Amino acid sequence: MASYSTATPLRVIAHIDLDAFYAQCEMVRLGVPGDVPLAVQQWQSLIAVNYPARTFGVTRRTTITEARKLCPQLVAQHVATWREGDDKWAYRSDAAANIARDKVSLDPYRLESRKILAVMKEVLPPAPLQRIEKAGIDEVFVDLSAHVHHILLARFPELSPTPGTDPSEGLPPPPVTALDWHSDCLVPLDEAEEVEDPDWDDVALSIGADIVRDIRARVWEKLHYTCSGGISHNKVLSKLGSAHNKPNKQTIIRRRAVTSFLAPIKFTKMRNLGGKLGDQVASEFDTEEINGLLSVPLANLSARLGQETGLWVYNTIRGIDHSEVNSRTKIKSMLSAKSFRPAINTREQAERWIKIFAADIFSRLVEEGILENRRRPKSVNLHLKHNSRTRSRQTSIPPGKSLDQASLVELGNTLLTQIMSEGEVWPCFHLSMNINGIEDGVTGNMGIGGFLMRGNDAPGSKESSTVLRSDQAASSDSKVQANIDGGADNSERKRRRSGSERIDQFLGMTSVPSKTSHGDQYRDERRKCYATSGNEAHGIHPTILEAKLDLGRTKCLPIPEASRDLKGHSGRNRLSGEGPALTSDHRCPNRFSQTAADEKDRPALFTCGRCNTSFADPTDLQSHNDWHIALALQEREAQVEERVRSAFAGRLGGDLGQLSSAKSGRRLASGPTTSSSTQSSRRGGGRGTKPRLEPGQKRLNFG
Repeated sequence: MASYSTATPLRVIAHIDLDAFYAQCEMVRLGVPGDVPLAVQQWQSLIAVNYPARTFGVTRRTTITEARKLCPQLVAQHVATWREGDDKWAYRSDAAANIARDKVSLDPYRLESRKILAVMKEVLPPAPLQRIEKAGIDEVFVDLSAHVHHILLARFPELSPTPGTDPSEGLPPPPVTALDWHSDCLVPLDEAEEVEDPDWDDVALSIGADIVRDIRARVWEKLHYTCSGGISHNKVLSKLGSAHNKPNKQTIIRRRAVTSFLAPIKFTKMRNLGGKLGDQVASEFDTEEINGLLSVPLANLSARLGQETGLWVYNTIRGIDHSEVNSRTKIKSMLSAKSFRPAINTREQAERWIKIFAADIFSRLVEEGILENRRRPKSVNLHLKHNSRTRSRQTSIPPGKSLDQASLVELGNTLLTQIMSEGEVWPCFHLSMNINGIEDGVTGNMGIGGFLMRGNDAPGSKESSTVLRSDQAASSDSKVQANIDGGADNSERKRRRSGSERIDQFLGMTSVPSKTSHGDQYRDERRKCYATSGNEAHGIHPTILEAKLDLGRTKCLPIPEASRDLKGHSGRNRLSGEGPALTSDHRCPNRFSQTAADEKDRPALFTCGRCNTSFADPTDLQSHNDWHIALALQEREAQVEERVRSAFAGRLGGDLGQLSSAKSGRRLASGPTTSSSTQSSRRGGGRGTKPRLEPGQKRLNFG
C-alpha cells in the first residue's frame, strides 16, 4: 500500500466528480440559489444543466427553444466568448446571435477547476502520501493507498511489521466491530455476506471514505461547489461509483459487492467503453448489458476484438483493473478551434481567426506561468478542414526566443502559408490551433549581472574610498602608496577568503598560517604606535604609513643556491618571453625585504621549506614561494630549450652528412677530388672560401 502497488488487495482508489460543473460555476458567479433551474448555453444548444432544471425534463441534448418551453423560469447563461480585437474573453448578451464572429471560451471554468484542485490538495497530506490524477476539467482520481496505510498503522499498531516477520504471513484478524459508513451509499451484499465480519479491505475502504468526505466538505466550505465521490479498489469501479448516486453523495463499492453492483449497468457506461470500442463490442455481440457479456468466453472475445483488447474487455466487465493513478495535474497541450457555418473563403478571414486563437492560447499560457518561464510549449500545430479533407502542419517553437501573442500569430500564419501551398483549402469549414509539449521551464538561472557588483557594493571599495578621502592633503606619492597598500590588503583578504584552496597547500611549508596570525598582531601594534606618536595630526593615514614602512625595507632575502645556476642561458626572460632574465642579481621584491630592526622585533613563525628563510606574515611567505616558483619555471624552460636545440642540431648534422655523402659519391663517379673540395661541400660552401667549380659549371657574375 505504501508504495502504491496495483496488486495489493487493500488498495483504495477514489474518484471525485463535480456535479453539473459548468452550471455550478455560473450559479456561483451569478449568485443563483441552489433550487433555481439553470442551464449553460452555447449558441443554440445546452452544454450543462443543473439538477433543478433536470426535473423539468431539460437535458443537454435539448435546444434552447425547447428548454424554455419545458421550463419557462429557466436561467440560460451563454458561455463567455472571444471576439476579434479583444484581449480577453467576456460574457456578452449578444453572443448567441454572433456565432459567425465569436468563439467560445471555457477559461472561466478552467480557472475554477484550478481553485478546486488546490483545495483538494490542502486536505490531503503532502507527497509521497498524495497522488492525484486530473482526469478532466471537473474530475480527479486520487490514490489513497499510502495515506490509508499510514492511518492503519497509527490506529492498529498490531499491523506494524516486526523484525524477522515473514512477508508472506497473513494479517491478524481485524477487530470485531461494525464499521460506521455514515450516510454513504454502500452497495448492498447478499444477506449471507452482509452478516460476515468485515475484513481489512473493508476497513481500508472505510478510512478512504472518511478522507473523501472531508475533501468534499472542504470544497463546499471554501468554494461552494458540490461534488460526488466513488471509493473502491480500482479506477473503473470508483468512477462508476461517483456517478451512481449523484448529486452531492458518495458510493462505496466493496470487493464482495462488485458482481451485484455491475450486473444492471451497461458496459457502454464504463470507462473507455463509451466510444467506438463500446459500439464495436455492442455490434459484435448484440448487447450493451454486462450480464450479456459475462457468458462470452475469453477466446471468443479475443478472436473478434484481438488478443489484447479482448483480454482488457474480459477483465473490465468483471471489475478488474490494474491501471495506476498517475500524478498528473498539469496540462500538456492547449487547443483553440472554430467551426464555421457558413464557411470562410479567404486567407484574410483565416488570419483574423488565427489572431483570436493566439490570444486565447496565450492568455491561458500566462495563467500557466509562461511570463515567469515556469512552463513553456515545444510546438504549435494548425489544422484546416476543406470539404471532407483535413490538412495540418506543425512547427517547433524556438527555445531561446521569448514567446508572446505576436509570436504565436506569426507561427500560425507561417503554417497557414505552408498548408495553402499544398493545394486547395477554400472553402474552410473548421480551423484550429493547438500547442503541444508544455513542460516546466528552467527557473533559478541568474544573468551575468548577478555575478557583478556595482559601485560601493564591491568588497574593499568603501575602505579604499575612505583612504582616498583622508589623504586629500597628502602628496601624490602618498596617494599612490595608499592605493598600493589598499590593493595588498584586498589581495590578502581574497586569499584568506578562499579557505583551504590556497596555493600554500602545494608548497613545502613548515607551519600552516591561521586566520589571526602573529603578523597581523605585529601590524596592529605598529598602527597603535602610529596612533600614539601623533602621526594622525599630520594627516598620515595608518594604511599609508604601513605602505611606506614596507617600501622602506632595504635588506633583501637571500637567494637560494638552486637559483644561481642561470648564467649559461640567454638573457631573455623565460616567463614573459622578453626583458632580462631572473638571475642572482635580481633580488626578491621589496614586499618581502626586512630591516634589521624588523627582523629583531617581528616573531619568525613561518619558514620557507626551500631556503629556510623565516617570515612573520604568511602573506609574505606565500609571495616568497611564488618567487621560487618563477625561478623554477624559468630554469625548467631553459632546460627544455637546451634539449630542443641539441636535438635539432644533431638531426641537422645528420641530414647534412647524408647530403655530403651523396655528393661525394657523385664526385667519385666523375673522378677524384681533393679533401678541401669535400670539406667545402660538406659545409655547404662555407663562408669566405670560394668553392671549386665542378666540371661543366661556370661562375656567374652578379655585379
